Amino acid sequence: MKNPFQYGGIVEGAAFCNRKKELADLTAAFENSEKLFLYSERRLGKTSLVHTALRQLPKGRYASAYIDLWPTDGELSFVAATARAITESMSNTAGQLLDMAKQLFSRLTPSVTADAEGKPKVTFGFNMTGQPGPEIEEVLAAPAKIAERGKRKVVIVFDEVQQVLEYESDLVERRLRSIIQKHKDVSYIFLGSRKHLIQKMFLDRSRPLYRAAGHYPLGSIATERWIPFIARKFREGERVIADDAIQGVCKLTEGHPFYTQHLCHALWELCEPGEAVTDTLIEAAMKVLLDRESYAYTALWESLALNQKRLLKGLASEPAGVKPFAGAFVRRHGLGSASNSQRAVDSLLNRDLIDRDNGSFLISDRFFRIWIGQRQVQ
Repeated sequence: MKNPFQYGGIVEGAAFCNRKKELADLTAAFENSEKLFLYSERRLGKTSLVHTALRQLPKGRYASAYIDLWPTDGELSFVAATARAITESMSNTAGQLLDMAKQLFSRLTPSVTADAEGKPKVTFGFNMTGQPGPEIEEVLAAPAKIAERGKRKVVIVFDEVQQVLEYESDLVERRLRSIIQKHKDVSYIFLGSRKHLIQKMFLDRSRPLYRAAGHYPLGSIATERWIPFIARKFREGERVIADDAIQGVCKLTEGHPFYTQHLCHALWELCEPGEAVTDTLIEAAMKVLLDRESYAYTALWESLALNQKRLLKGLASEPAGVKPFAGAFVRRHGLGSASNSQRAVDSLLNRDLIDRDNGSFLISDRFFRIWIGQRQVQ
């Protein structure tokens, strides 16, 4: 039997764990044409969640487009990525792609080619001078046109939306604010994974997108949700894992989907059919994963400044919710002063090595936290 635990990339179908409430909330947002900002740590399953929700939409009543902004670096690439995603979501054949592109985007020059698998894909050229303001307006107006023409609701997903902060100007943010707020039958879902940048975009009064969408923070999956999912997968593969063993797994991974699926994948490989998962087997699976990452973790550790290492050691060794600027924490971990701790936090946030967590901070990579605890904390 194929290993049923998936990690990395988009997790779909039977490999997708629970999130029933979140799926229901997204479905309601789509139905009500809401604008929603969904954010979390990296690898927490935002994209998998949204793709699952989109697949459940009735085709006759909805049209949807998913736009990944991660590869974009400015206004022109934003226009191209958005136009391409919208066009390809509404068409199948090369002829349909070209016709749809011409109907929706008169300011762009579309062309259709075939990808490595022979499937048609559309690209866009630009005929313009100056800033691409009119082109941005045209691509952002397209979802409302589609909704009106087809008499159906439209869902537009912008993934890694914090990428627009890397653009040379705030033109895209300003156009987004002014145009999408007028759309009645279009739901906009903004996905983001760098919370300190997202807060800058949506909670800073000086930014164009301030309060432009509702907030939906996505957390880890609770242990009681993991227990039936993991137990069923092992049972279907003629393996046994008790509830307390699953609780042990979730304690190590803090319920984070990527790390939970990854550890269960390794456990599945080590556990023979007809056998049961033991604490010793969990330790062995964890060792396998840490050994695989040891070179990368060592190189990362050696790249850190002394106070960054001390702060990470503190976060790895202390209970969740510890206050790293408190005097006791600073003294225990040799940071010297609260300002030193603040500088270490700021630099680690910028490198995505830690994330904010209810007034405290956590180490983003759960396996890196365990590696630090086992090999660096004295």
